[in-house]
Amino acid sequence: MTQQTDWRANGVRVILAGQLDANTPQTPGMSRAAAITQARVGAEKLWAGTVHIHAGAKTGAHHHGDLESVIYVIKGRARMRWGETLEFVAEAGPGDFIYVPPFVPHQEINASSEEALECVLVRSGGEATVVNLDITPAEKPEGVAWVDSIHTAS
Repeated sequence: MTQQTDWRANGVRVILAGQLDANTPQTPGMSRAAAITQARVGAEKLWAGTVHIHAGAKTGAHHHGDLESVIYVIKGRARMRWGETLEFVAEAGPGDFIYVPPFVPHQEINASSEEALECVLVRSGGEATVVNLDITPAEKPEGVAWVDSIHTAS
């Protein structure tokens, strides 16, 4: 006999904008709000939520342990710094995606002094992992362009 799945209780979940949970690990300079988590919907392999960084603000240095992160920029201009002393930098705008590999020390900066930076964030684990770091940043980060067989240095 095959056991029936209760799709009503174990099917699609919709998390409305007003139902995001700010009770998630935070990093100074940003506000994270969770939408999809293990505790909220039973997600086992991902975490999703939003990130808000005020105009001209920057976060503290941090990493997310063994989790991979994808950031999708909705509004504003994101300046990402990363490395042992945050010595590398790249920027992304609305419609752009940012990939952050596991254990990479990084810092998000709102490159605009006038408009908020708003992003959607997805991580490869069901729990929020944030390890805040005490890093003295490099004074002039090195810009890094995406270069491969399709994209050339400009």
